[in-house]
Parts: sequence; structure tokens; C-alpha cells
Amino acid sequence: MAQRTFDWLLQAERDLEAAKWNLKGKFYEWACFNCPQAAEKALKALYQHFNMDAWGHSASKLMNEIPKKERPSKKLLEMAIYLDRFYIPTRYPNDLPSGAPMSYFTEKDAKEAIKYAKEIIRFCKDKIS
Repeated sequence: MAQRTFDWLLQAERDLEAAKWNLKGKFYEWACFNCPQAAEKALKALYQHFNMDAWGHSASKLMNEIPKKERPSKKLLEMAIYLDRFYIPTRYPNDLPSGAPMSYFTEKDAKEAIKYAKEIIRFCKDKIS
């Protein structure tokens, strides 16, 4: 397997920056979507670092499959679970009872998601360093 740790990490950080831009622009649904993307890519960087294959888009699933001695705290896992909820409904109206995703996500949601993604990226970077 080609070593792509830093490519994944760079894109994770870029996705987090995109979330911040979307927050500034009040595109809260997109800010929320960018955050699980950032977390997922940071975790895939960590998998690369451990010479492991990573499959799927769930940050919490990826965390649960990290070798036990390297796994994050329960608090960080709960952050990943929170971010996983933004994967589909931030983009598709048919995942919501009515209305468009833009009507369901708030500034508070976006700020919390950014905070959590940042923590997950920091965890991964600390393990990689």
C-alpha cells in the first residue's frame, strides 16, 4: 500500500477550513457536512500511519476499529457519533420530514461540529507525530 498519510491529513484540514468558510457564509448545513468529512479523512490518515486499510464513511466506526491500545476516549467517540449524523441529512431533502436541509441546521450545530472535527483531527495528528 502506498503511504498517503499526509495527503489524507492535508485534505482533512482543508475540509475543516471549508466548514469554517461555510459557517461564515451561513451555509450551516454544508459546514455540518464538511466536519464528518474532515474527521473521516483524518482517521483515514491515521489508518495509513498504522498501515491499515480503512473502509466506509463513519467516523465512529473507524474509531472503533483502531487498534485497542490506540483508541480514543469515550468522549471523542461520542463526538464522532455526533458528526456521523450529518452525513446524509445535510445534503438530501428526502432524509428529512419536509423542507430543505438548509432549514434544519443552525449556527450552533455548525460551531459544535467544527469543534468536534477539530478535536478528532488533533487526536489523529498527535498519534501520527
